[in-house]
Amino acid sequence: MNEIRLSSEKRLRLFTGRAYPELADEVAAELGIPITPTSAYDFANGEIFVRFEESVRGSDAFVIQSHSAPVNKQIMEQLIMVDALKRASAKRITVVAPFYGYARQDKKHRGREPISARLMADLFKTAGADRLMCVDLHTSQIQGFFDGPVDHLFALPLLTNYVGSKVDR
Repeated sequence: MNEIRLSSEKRLRLFTGRAYPELADEVAAELGIPITPTSAYDFANGEIFVRFEESVRGSDAFVIQSHSAPVNKQIMEQLIMVDALKRASAKRITVVAPFYGYARQDKKHRGREPISARLMADLFKTAGADRLMCVDLHTSQIQGFFDGPVDHLFALPLLTNYVGSKVDR
């Protein structure tokens, strides 16, 4: 007899853009989970296409993408991934941005200038992100730009421990 079972258990799913998949591979290995298979490619006109190859319904999704050069392309790809996850009924979406693009544009220095770091936060919220996770933000005030929780992580303690373990004192 076929039986349908409902589970309230959230499934942790890891996703990576094309900016730095090696980092996502290391995170996946550390967590002991696979990276969710994803198809991503550019159309001839430069538009980005993304499709997840497995169901993400009800998952706790983490989307890793560093905003390295070309910055705008990496950001757009991550935004599209977040939108696709939201439309595919992921339960919670966390944007993991080891480098948060436009972070240095966190305030107006003169008239007629944007606050691009705020725009970035708004774009991720609009795309469907529930939470941001960033490393060494240019300034802590960026945490207040996102309408939701922000995990601002610091690399210095890890780097200090690593260098300390490699150097004879």
